[in-house]
Amino acid sequence: MPAPDERWPWWPLLPLYPYGQRPTLVRELVPDQVWSFEQLQGVYYVAVPIRMTVLKVHGGLLLYAPVAPTAALRKALQTLEASHGPVHTIVLPSSSGLEHKLPVPAMARAFPDATVWVTPGQWSFPLLLPLDWLGFPARRTRVLFDDGVPHGDELHWSALGPLDLGLGTFMEATCLHHGSGSLLVTDALVSIGRQPPPVFALDPTPLLFHARERGSEPLLDDPQRRQRGWWRLVLFASYLRPASLMVPPLVETLKDALAQPERRARNHFGLYPFRWPAGWEAEFEQLVATQSDGLQIAPVLERLVFPRCRTQLSRWLRELAALPGINRLIAAHHEAPVACHPDTLASLADRLDSRAWAVDAGSWSLLASIDQALVRLGVVPAEP
Repeated sequence: MPAPDERWPWWPLLPLYPYGQRPTLVRELVPDQVWSFEQLQGVYYVAVPIRMTVLKVHGGLLLYAPVAPTAALRKALQTLEASHGPVHTIVLPSSSGLEHKLPVPAMARAFPDATVWVTPGQWSFPLLLPLDWLGFPARRTRVLFDDGVPHGDELHWSALGPLDLGLGTFMEATCLHHGSGSLLVTDALVSIGRQPPPVFALDPTPLLFHARERGSEPLLDDPQRRQRGWWRLVLFASYLRPASLMVPPLVETLKDALAQPERRARNHFGLYPFRWPAGWEAEFEQLVATQSDGLQIAPVLERLVFPRCRTQLSRWLRELAALPGINRLIAAHHEAPVACHPDTLASLADRLDSRAWAVDAGSWSLLASIDQALVRLGVVPAEP
């Protein structure tokens, strides 16, 4: 039965799995300095981790990229407050990521003494609304870089962007926590592991759903199925429609659904419109092989946001590589923490500058067609 303290009542504003329930995994990443609050989010069980990072700063705590502030999550934060001081800084480090933006007003209400910092160029769709209309508290909301930066003696802040997306801007604010050597990023950089992240232990359903070959199969659980489901989720999340994926005829999908002996909401009543031919694993292997020392540009952003902004992306990576003291990276999605040093970031920039990038064929085909259609319709500028 769903736990009452894991409810998230605002989920209809962005209806992503697991909808009104948001179990949270809390992990201490650096003793007494850095913590990770992790939840799942996705569409049709294509779920990936989303992470809020909590930093110990002078006098209290800073929340970077808030997630849904359920009662259970607030209770865990209150436990940290008892030992490390109050939550007094909340940071929205993305101008466009709705999954990061939506929880911020609720988090600000939960901690009414905290100052809220947002990146410049915040936008909403379909109407561009003022921040206070979106629930951001006007009296205690500040704009990063324009109004300064929080805890500048403890944190080094850097900006990727603003990049013109036509409808709005893309901007990501990163920070280096000098005390722990932790570099916090939001969406641009990810590290994809071969095993499911720990948060799936709270809810392995997405892994088991996509580990099957047909909709008539039950959702069985074992380590091999969890890993197979994770690899497939990664391919979906990275490319939307992987090249190795096949979609069977509707009649075949319906026959499989009718053959499912336990048709219920958890298994989508047997509906599973996917086929993974033999050898599909090579596509996952190829994806992780593109990582440079375990890091890569998030594939969706590489094809939809950065193809005309390579210079800015490379410059940002090299600016980060010039910062001393980095020893780990904590991203808002996928694996964290991962080992990261200035040389790691410089190597990634060199690799991006030298390889074929944001191509149109193979697994990139669907993303490329979306990007090309947006450019053709004038929604996205050809040259930002």
